[in-house]
Formats: sequence, structure tokens, C-alpha cells
Amino acid sequence: MANQQIPYSMTNHDEEKGLHRTPTGVTMSPELFEKLYLTPKVHHAGDFNKQFANPTPLGFIGFVISASTFSMIIMGWGGTAGLSPVAGIFFFVGPVTMILALIFEWILGNFFSMMVMGLFAVFWLSFGLLEVPNLALGIPFATPDDPMGTASREYNAAIGIYLVVWGFAFFTFFLFTTRLNLVLATIFSLTAIATWILAGAYFKSSWGDYEGAGKLQKAGGAIIFAVSMLGWYMCSVIMAGEMRIRFNFPVGDLSHFWPSTIESREHSD
Repeated sequence: MANQQIPYSMTNHDEEKGLHRTPTGVTMSPELFEKLYLTPKVHHAGDFNKQFANPTPLGFIGFVISASTFSMIIMGWGGTAGLSPVAGIFFFVGPVTMILALIFEWILGNFFSMMVMGLFAVFWLSFGLLEVPNLALGIPFATPDDPMGTASREYNAAIGIYLVVWGFAFFTFFLFTTRLNLVLATIFSLTAIATWILAGAYFKSSWGDYEGAGKLQKAGGAIIFAVSMLGWYMCSVIMAGEMRIRFNFPVGDLSHFWPSTIESREHSD
């Protein structure tokens, strides 16, 4: 049994997918690893990637469900006019799946995908607080005409500044996605742009220009919807790779523009 040969067709198929069989198991090419885990392949003392399932698509599916729902609602699709009915996307769908993925990305030693999961998890959690009416966050700015304070200049300007900072955070991550692939880089660049546009919507609201704020809100929602569609595609790419589907989904590999990060073990043995 130990000397049983692997059929040529299976070997050839695996090599096409970036997998190479060795006497002790299966190795994964750096290109396939970066495609499945969204992080450069580097040497780790433990080889947990062969022991645990890939957690990256779990976090991605939580992100795209949240982002697509959020974008369609702020664009007003179907007559929607508020996010409070779907507050679960801010506290459970997105954050729970991404925090679980974050834990296992950390165990696997996948630095960048761990950071991505953590970044989006805390974003959804913090932004979700704004959609819980019972917290009454605008009360300090309340007036007789605005008893909740959410229409005040101070309240909306503060949220606008908050989103500006988040836009810079997403843009910073975009710079590092240029090490991976074009789809992921586009996701982060558009997310940064959309966040700045939504910040502009809050600034418009703080100045009383609600018509302009509505237009910016819809524009930001449209961009986030495009981001969610790219996210669905990226999630499908990862799942297809894990399920060994033969079709090669293109992602626009950018890793060949950068020096290799693979650490050879031959020099240390």
C-alpha cells in the first residue's frame, strides 16, 4: 500500500492547480497559497495549513453578506429607509464570522488575512452602534427641534471625521494588497473611496444639505455594492480552489511584481 502509485491524471490535475505531491504529502505553490489565503506564503515552524481547514472564505462570506445588504439599503432599494431592521449584520453576520476566521488565521500564522478580518470586524461593530436607537448617542446635541440630536452639526461632523480616518485605514491596507492580486486590491481601493464618499455625506448633513448628502450616500452605496460583488467573486475563487474545481478563476496575480517571500528550509537544515 505504501508503494501504491498515484494515477498520472490525478497528478497532472493537481499540478495544474498548483499542488505538488511529495513522499510525505502535498505541497502548495506560493501562487496558489496566496490565492487561497490572501497572504504571502512564508515559512512557519508548524505546518498547520495541512491540519486545519482554510478559514479565509468564512470571514469573506461574512463580509460580503454584510456589505451587500448595507449597500442596497443605503441606496434605498425596495423602498428601504433605515438600517436598524438589519442591525444583525453589524453584530453577528460580519463580526462573528470574521472574528472566528481571525482566530484561525492567527493559529495558521497568516498575518495579513488575520489583520483584514480584524479590521473589518471592528469596523462593522463600531459602525453598528450608530444604528442602535436605544443608545441615543446624539442626546448631548439634542434640541427641541431635534430631540435625538442625530441631525445636529456636531453629531454628523464627528461621524464624518470617523469615516475619514477609516478611509485612510482601508487605503493603507490597499497598498499592501498590491502584493497579492488585482481583485483584492480593487476591493480595498474602492472601499476606501466609498468610505470617504460616505464621510462627505455626513459632512453634507452637518451643513444641512440633505439633498447633497442623499446623493453622496447613494454613490457610496453603489461603490460598496461593487465591492460586495468582487467579494462574492473572491470568495467563490477561494472555495473553488479548496474544492479542487478545475476551472481557473482569474484574480490578476500581482505577486510576480514583488520579490519572493518564500524562505528556503534547505539552508537551515
